[in-house]
Amino acid sequence: MDFTDGFGREPDNGFYGRQRGFSGSTADKPAPPLPHHPSSNSGTSAYSDRPASVQSDDPAGQQQRPGLVERRTSTSTAASASAPTGQSLGAGGQAAGAQGAAPQQGQAGDVVSVGFDEAILRGLCEIDGALPLVADRIKQSIASCKQVAVFFRSRADIEEKYARSLVELHRNTGDVYSRADCKAGSFVAAYHQSLRLQDQLAQNRIRFAQRLNEMSDELLGLAREGEKLRKTHKENGTRYQVILQESEMVMDKAKARFDSTAEELERVLVAKEGESFKDSGMRSSASGSSSTASTTSTVPGPNKRGIGKAAKGLFKGKNPAQMQRQEDDVRARMASASEAFRKAVLESQALRQEYFNFQLPKILRLLKECADELDMGTQYHLSRFAFLYESTLVTDGTILNPLGGPEEPPGLKAIFEGIDNRNDFKQYMQNYAVARGTPRGPRRDGPYDEGYLPPLPPHVQSQNGFAQVPASNVINLNTPAAPATEYVIPGIPANTGATFGVDLGEQLARDGTEVPRVVEKCAQAIEAFGLESMGIYRLSGTTSRVQALKAALDKDVEAVDVMSEQWSGDINVVSGALKLWFRELPEPLLTYGLYHGFIEAARYENDRLRHIRLHEQVNELPDPNYATLKFFMGHLDKVRRKESVNQMSVSNLSIVFGPTLLGAPPEEGGLNLEHMSFQCKAIETILEKYQEIFIEEEDDGGAAESAAA
Repeated sequence: MDFTDGFGREPDNGFYGRQRGFSGSTADKPAPPLPHHPSSNSGTSAYSDRPASVQSDDPAGQQQRPGLVERRTSTSTAASASAPTGQSLGAGGQAAGAQGAAPQQGQAGDVVSVGFDEAILRGLCEIDGALPLVADRIKQSIASCKQVAVFFRSRADIEEKYARSLVELHRNTGDVYSRADCKAGSFVAAYHQSLRLQDQLAQNRIRFAQRLNEMSDELLGLAREGEKLRKTHKENGTRYQVILQESEMVMDKAKARFDSTAEELERVLVAKEGESFKDSGMRSSASGSSSTASTTSTVPGPNKRGIGKAAKGLFKGKNPAQMQRQEDDVRARMASASEAFRKAVLESQALRQEYFNFQLPKILRLLKECADELDMGTQYHLSRFAFLYESTLVTDGTILNPLGGPEEPPGLKAIFEGIDNRNDFKQYMQNYAVARGTPRGPRRDGPYDEGYLPPLPPHVQSQNGFAQVPASNVINLNTPAAPATEYVIPGIPANTGATFGVDLGEQLARDGTEVPRVVEKCAQAIEAFGLESMGIYRLSGTTSRVQALKAALDKDVEAVDVMSEQWSGDINVVSGALKLWFRELPEPLLTYGLYHGFIEAARYENDRLRHIRLHEQVNELPDPNYATLKFFMGHLDKVRRKESVNQMSVSNLSIVFGPTLLGAPPEEGGLNLEHMSFQCKAIETILEKYQEIFIEEEDDGGAAESAAA
């Protein structure tokens, strides 16, 4: 009986690092003595409490199932003496029966580690369906692990969407506020600082989402590994069970052959002695002795008498010599069948002991460790999720309300409580006239000494039904009439050396330049570092930094190096200072006098006609204004050519500079919402037609001068 293709093909595993299996057949080896415990006559095996020997009266080898192997060092000697000497499942693929050596039991002591729960393993081994029980438990653990991984992935998607929405809100809100006519001062600083806190919260949630995605991937990998190990160990256990069943089938067949041969020998003996079957005793088929036949008296029966008569008829006519040869042949076959049955019983017992004492505990241990790894891995990641979630919430809390350390930034509540509305309004009052170009208003002293208006002419009074004013109340018309109400354009004298808030003509006359130095310096820095900056001119720099650059330029414009890292490090500070210079001009660049002309020209729907009318208005500008506008439009033309990078189109630039370059005159309050779209349209058209208005005009003028010469 050969089991070479059975357990001998067991795959190697990571827990033991070697293969265990059969190495060949033992059918051709001499039968060893039945194993007994060396220190006791009770016939109890060191592996269990069942009989370790098979007697002749128990040929079927019907014993109780063995318990777990006692994994103590003191039992190694008894185990080596009582272990089966047939083919072993755990002896490294070597049959030790031929040499009389037992399998090494020192290896069996390492099957269960010291830290393993032997009580659970012992309980599993005592259950008939332990293998499918643990396999199904692993299946449940894998399903739970996958569900937790899906939860982590879904939660990560929610957190990431929330964080991305916060980032987008921070960016869009900041852009909208910078373009709108909103409050400045401490309010805008607090508002932008609160938006930065929102961005910090978003980054914290993005990190949390990344950790959740990592844990989801780890759990899915753990589930895949668990499925692989479950399949491998379950297949090994099933293969062991099949081999054990095959050995039992072989034992049953050997028993059937032995019983058949014993019955045949009984018939031969009955025929030889000439006795009826009722006078002869049946030999016990489980007796183990094949050389002698003992007969005992049995209760006669009709069936046995019939068998005796049939036996006499079968051997009728044979002489004693033939009967003797027949008996010897049957005895030889019975001895062979007895020996084959004995070996089958021993091999089946050895396989059963090896399976229940070694292989089954080993497989159950591997499966239980797989289940424990899945359960503990899932629990660990759930605990890690709880820790990360708590840490994320604590971090959010510390961002919104720091612990109050000296180096920690203020919290959200402290930021909003730091808004100084009173000081903001005072600064607004001080800067209103300069920033808006608003007139100071009429003079407070009356135009005439008496403080009364002159009477209307008689024809006007008669037409409008006004009553005649008494002569006593009539003002002397000979008194020189006061001039009409005058609005004085505010401004800082040029002799102060300031740059911001000084009249453009006076500033250029003082500096002896065609274009203000502040415009040249800031435009040069922006063209060097800011043409590819996202939202240039649309995004505002830090208010404190813009005011610092303004103060430095007011002090000495030539001494300030705008190209240095101090100022160009944040190019929005430079662009903010340049926008502030245009806003603080006493009169807008396109002048109050030409305001209505520009607005009327911008009303034309026809692009060509609008271009011509605006070109005419540009030519009406004073020389300082024309030169500055030409230079600045050339600079903006360079900015808009990088629209694909900085996202500043002609329309965006006109929205930023329309109300600044083409401000409403003082009599309209400095702000005309009805004209705002036309202000932007005028600047947009001038910028679009920059080449036709400024460059081609110069070329045509130069050609005309050369022709005249």
